[in-house]
This record gives sequence, structure tokens and C-alpha cells, in this order.
Amino acid sequence: MNLRRYFITGLLVWIPVGITFWVIDFLVGTLDQSLGLLPPSWRTESWLGVHVPGLGVVLMLAFVTLTGLVVANFVGQRLLSFWEGLLARIPVVRSIYYGVKQVSDSLLATDGQSFRQAVMLEFPRPGIWSIGFVTGRPAGEVAGHLPGDTVGVFIPLTPNPTAGHFILVPAGQVVELEMSVEEALKYIISMGMVPPRAPQGVRPDGSLPPA
Repeated sequence: MNLRRYFITGLLVWIPVGITFWVIDFLVGTLDQSLGLLPPSWRTESWLGVHVPGLGVVLMLAFVTLTGLVVANFVGQRLLSFWEGLLARIPVVRSIYYGVKQVSDSLLATDGQSFRQAVMLEFPRPGIWSIGFVTGRPAGEVAGHLPGDTVGVFIPLTPNPTAGHFILVPAGQVVELEMSVEEALKYIISMGMVPPRAPQGVRPDGSLPPA
């Protein structure tokens, strides 16, 4: 019995370490393929004689940062508008590009509100509670058909948080949580086995200390 317990304890130590290194190795290897865009004379194999792992990561970070620097000024904005105007003339590409752009702008924009708040609500029926993330407030035609103050909530599935349900619920039925988005994701992915930290003044079991 003790050997089985020690074996499981060892797995709990090494599985996260192994998966972490595997993901990092996959990402670094994928980004290193961007070095193939460089002329052969610029690659480390030609002037060092060996391949330097991770150089593609540095190159990609520098390229993305440089792109942001260029687009941040007036000339860059004009170039971006010209490029988007070209894409807007291609029917299929236009739909894909602007769909992805709207989602990425909503998620990554510094002034955006998507996935900034973890909440709890009764779903899929009263008495059953789920954890989700506020994606914003409905607008356009959808907002015109909804009574009162309504919010959009994405409820991820376990253990795959990339799939889930998007629902529109009255704001009064949503309970805002103090936990961060990262803590909520850990709680969902782990199927409740990695509980978030308790708010200040609240015990880990959810009860309040005696007065």
C-alpha cells in the first residue's frame, strides 16, 4: 500500500514537470521554424556551426514588437488600413479575417472587458451552479430583444475550456467572484481539485470566522 502511495505521489510531482517541458519544447520548436524565413547566411548554422534553440522565439518576439511599433504611428495606421482594404475585397478571406480580428481585439485589447471577471451563476438549471466569465454586454439587434440589464457569459467545459456555452443572462443573476480569471480556469480544468484561495476573512471551507 505504501509503495502505491509513493508511486502516485511521484507521479503528481513529475507529470506537471514533464507536461510543462513538453509544451515549452513544442512551442520553442514551432517558433524556431520561423528561422527558415531567414537567408541561409544569416542562420546560426552558417556562422556558429550549430543551431541555437530558442532563437526563433526571440526572432518572433522581436518581429511582433516591431510590427506593433510600426502600426502605432500614423504611417503604420495608413498601411494597415490599406492592407485591410485589400482583404475586404476578397469574399472568403474577408469573412475569416474580420471574424478573427473582432475576437482577438475583444480578448487582447487593453481597454476590453472580455474575460476580465470570473462569475458564478445557476446553469444549466436552478440549483445547479457553474463558473463562467463575463464576455461583455449584448449590443445591436440582440440587445433590442432583451429586457433589462443583461450580460454575456461564457461557461467553459471541463477539462477542455476551449469549448463551452455562451449564454445571455440578467445581470442580477450573476454572482461576481473575487478569484482571478487564472484561478477560475485552474478550478475548472482540474474539475474542482485545485480550489482557489479563499477571500480575505473567509476560511478555506467558505465559512466565516467567529466574531
